[in-house]
Amino acid sequence: MTGVPASAAGGPSGAQGAPGSAATSGPQRGPQSESQAGPQHDERPPRGGKIAAAAVNQASVWNVANLLTMLRLVLVPGFVALMLAGGGYDPAWRSLAWAAFAIAMITDLFDGHLARTYDLVTDFGKIADPIADKAIMGAALICLSALGDLPWWVTIVILARELGITLLRFVVIRYGVIPASRGGKLKTLTQGVAVGMYVLALTGWLATLRFWVMAAAVVLTVVTGLDYVRQAIVLRRQGIAERAAASEETEA
Repeated sequence: MTGVPASAAGGPSGAQGAPGSAATSGPQRGPQSESQAGPQHDERPPRGGKIAAAAVNQASVWNVANLLTMLRLVLVPGFVALMLAGGGYDPAWRSLAWAAFAIAMITDLFDGHLARTYDLVTDFGKIADPIADKAIMGAALICLSALGDLPWWVTIVILARELGITLLRFVVIRYGVIPASRGGKLKTLTQGVAVGMYVLALTGWLATLRFWVMAAAVVLTVVTGLDYVRQAIVLRRQGIAERAAASEETEA
């Protein structure tokens, strides 16, 4: 009987003593350690992770491939200024404009290759590279047509095709990526050679030759453009069929 009251008395006293000593120290330390160490552990790494990720992304933008793309963007206004200097018909200024255009075309060949070979592909490069390509080519074509060296319909056909295919790629990107074909690469090379020949103040048989090179470029522009449209239609149909099959399997 004495042990029972003693234990009963000890129970309350232990319960009262626990909040001040061992009983509360255990529960208080447990939640405090989880609420302090746990949240700190959850909060600090994400912050550090975000900073580290931002540093990596920032560093990855400044790679060789992207620098070449930026160089092409910078060359666009410089090319236009050289092209229109001296009234637009000075052979010396046109030669300098050709040099700027040639540098832009050469860097176009290297930046994509470097990005794919050395894993330097970035979101900035994916957006800026096609913009730089269209900008330098569009600037050259518009300048040539404004100066009367190239018919406006040629400029319109080429630019309409380039912009149209670029938009088409974005439309069907949910179904897949349209790869660059050999015809498309040949078209780009032919366009660059033809426009470069028109930028130079050529006469005689070279002036006749550039006419035929530009004619070949226009034909390749139209043919490859139609082929890309065909690929986009096929890719879209395949994507829709795959999604429909996947949804049927999910429902089943």
